[in-house]
Amino acid sequence: MRNIIDTIKDPDIIDYLEYLKYERRVSLNTIDSYGENLLLLSNSVNKNLIKLKKNDIKKFLDDIDSTPRTKAHYLTVFNSFYKYLVFMDKIENNPCDGIKAPKLEKKLPNYLTSEEIDKLFNIRLTKPIDYRNKAMLEIIYATGARISEITSLELKQINFEECIIRVTGKGKKDRIIPIGNTALEALKLYVYNYRAFLVKNVTCDYVFLNKNGTKISRQGFFKILKDLANKSGINKEISPHTLRHSFATNLLNNGADLRVIQELLGHENLETTEIYSHLQNKKIEEDYCYLKKEPRKGKMYYVLSDLGREYLDSITP
Repeated sequence: MRNIIDTIKDPDIIDYLEYLKYERRVSLNTIDSYGENLLLLSNSVNKNLIKLKKNDIKKFLDDIDSTPRTKAHYLTVFNSFYKYLVFMDKIENNPCDGIKAPKLEKKLPNYLTSEEIDKLFNIRLTKPIDYRNKAMLEIIYATGARISEITSLELKQINFEECIIRVTGKGKKDRIIPIGNTALEALKLYVYNYRAFLVKNVTCDYVFLNKNGTKISRQGFFKILKDLANKSGINKEISPHTLRHSFATNLLNNGADLRVIQELLGHENLETTEIYSHLQNKKIEEDYCYLKKEPRKGKMYYVLSDLGREYLDSITP
């Protein structure tokens, strides 16, 4: 992964990105994105960012040919940057203060129906990478984990006996997620029988490997998922996050408390999780239990191990 900090000359931007990296422990992808946004602003106004005024930023947002959602994202980045400069006493006032973000239509998460999930998961298992792909699909859907959390998953983070995985999410925060029986079996099959065919370096502890024996990338799995969706005849935009949305939507429609879903997804704020409540009245033909090839029993935690159910019960208000 490239380090955008090495390509930037503005010392204020460098200080800000290093603050995000070392003090806020923000992901490298986010740092790259923020750096690119700040460079775009700097190149557009042709000024040192520390000298910008409110009108400069408003003009940039008015003139740039971007969607309202993208403009709102830019404003979020700029506001964070200038708040940092104020905090560091480099400027007195935040030039973003008083700038209103574009009004956005509430974008409901895209999710897959149970029929689409069945099609997607119906992989012909002939090669080690097929078993890897199957395990990744099952784990992401069964846990709602972010793709970055799954691609970074190491063998030591899996506890097959207790039917849980420990993932490291945003802000380097760990959380424990129980795994359903079907996903657990797919993961066991891959780890115990097929992962060894992909290993090139015995010291590599990542669970999911590419054909070169290194950690599979987010972009790599995205391409795999798109290919599987096309072969399955699923005609909608799909990404690893679609599986995460499907997980949350199915839990909510089967009576799970929003705070439980918040805990499982690793959302810092409940407001982020509440977006799924807008989908609650939509009918989903089959629930999470059926999707995991378990009997339909009304509550999603019946597909989990005893320890998994105890964990969910412990975090339920």
